[in-house]
Formats: sequence, structure tokens, C-alpha cells
Amino acid sequence: MNKNDQREKNATSDEKAIHTDFTNNMTYGEYLNLDKILSAQNRLSGHHDEMLFIVIHQVSELWMKLILHETKAAIESIEKDDLSTAQKRLARVSKTQSQIIQAWDVLSTLTPSEYMEFRDSLGQASGFQSYQYRMIEFSLGYKTDHVLKIYQKDPALHTILKEAYEAHSLYDVSIRALHRAGLEIDIDVLERDITQTYKENDSVRDAWMKVYKNVDQYWELYELAEKLIDIEDWLQQWRFRHMKTVERIIGFKMGTGGSSGVGYLKKVLDQRFFPELWAIRTEL
Repeated sequence: MNKNDQREKNATSDEKAIHTDFTNNMTYGEYLNLDKILSAQNRLSGHHDEMLFIVIHQVSELWMKLILHETKAAIESIEKDDLSTAQKRLARVSKTQSQIIQAWDVLSTLTPSEYMEFRDSLGQASGFQSYQYRMIEFSLGYKTDHVLKIYQKDPALHTILKEAYEAHSLYDVSIRALHRAGLEIDIDVLERDITQTYKENDSVRDAWMKVYKNVDQYWELYELAEKLIDIEDWLQQWRFRHMKTVERIIGFKMGTGGSSGVGYLKKVLDQRFFPELWAIRTEL
């Protein structure tokens, strides 16, 4: 017997415990509901490249689901002053964001001519209507109510969106953590209407400045701040890649959802979620 035959024999012997009879047990596919997931790619046009378009957007929505799951847990941890657990959750959010960014590289293999073959099949459906993306914006403190109007047709989903819209954001609870740590925050910030998009505030800037100038004293808040910067940085990179991919495929045409397309995507690049954390970098 040669060495390769011996290795194969040893490998076979070592793997005798592998389960192959699942008559009465759950399989991998059943656990993951793969029958539902893998049967959800229904091409309306029948065009070959529509499969790419559908899969990329479905995968991105799954990653967004994880981002929301981890962000919600991080918010709950910060409210309990368990900042180390929150940092772990937010680190996972950042890693997940990197996966969504890379998805644009795959979608960008779709050429303008190919996309035009099935674009009309989308009707008025558009990523602009992604309710999970809007919930991510809500969770970071950017609040707009137009998505609530879009989903009035679905009462259950509308309720979920409204709850997210009316909930404290990741930045709201982070600012409250600053306050609990003894840093002075204006009362009108602590008691503000959280259904409105957060606006930059001098007391919050001064509090973060104190954290960055006294890292040893406020180590966990400092680490939290850097995790917030990571998340906004990655989100803006995702937005940039989105804008460039759209420009590459459809140029400056109007989006299927009625937005101005690239023009709209360029404007949102100027949005800030944690403005004071960016401002103090110039002042430090």
C-alpha cells in the first residue's frame, strides 16, 4: 500500500462518526430553512443577469438584519453601562458592514446594457424603499418619516418601523452614558424629541473632547467613541460604493423609486450621524 492509499484509509477510518442518517433528525438545510431561502430568487424578466441583481440585494438585506440585531443589543448594553459588551457588538457591526461594501464589487460586474434588459421588470421597486436600511438610519439617529408612509400598506411592518422611529438611537444612549459618567450635557439634549434627526451640540462636543483628552480616566467611553466612528466611516464607504456602482450602471438616470439617482446618493454622503466625534478631530 502506498502513502496516498494509507492516508485515504486513515481519513476514512477517522471519519466513521460522521452522521448520514437523518430520518429522525434535523439536517443542515432544514435548520437554515434553505428551501425557502434558495427558492426566493424569482426572476421576473427571465434574463440571466437578473439573478445577480436579486442575490446581491437579498444578501445585503440579510447582513442588514444582523447589523440591526447587533446594534439593538449594543444600545441595550450601553443603557446598562455595560460598555465592554457594547463594544463587542459594535465591532461585529463594523465587520458586517465590510461585507456589504464588498457586495458592490460583485454588482458592478453588471453592465448598463445587461441591466437595461430587465430594469423595467422592477417597476417602482427600489433600494430606496429598503425598510431595514431606514431602520439602520433610525438606530444611528437619522430620522425621516417617508419610509413610514411607504409601508402603511403593511400594518405589522409599519408598527415595527414606527417603534424604531420612536426609539432612542445608538448616539442618544451614548450621550446619556456621557452624562451618567459625570460629564455635563445640556438638558435640552437629554430631553430632546428623539423622532427628530440629531443636531450638533456644544455640550456634547465638549464632553467628547474631555474624554479624548483624558483617555485613561474615560477609557471605555473613549473606546465606545472609536467604535461609533468605525460604524459611520464604514457606512459612508458603503454609500460611496453604492453611488459609484449606480453611476457605473445607469449614469445619471432617475432611480426606479423616483429619486434623482446618483444626485440623491451624492447628497446623503454629507449626512453626519455623530457630528461632534468628527469635529473634535480638528480641535484636538
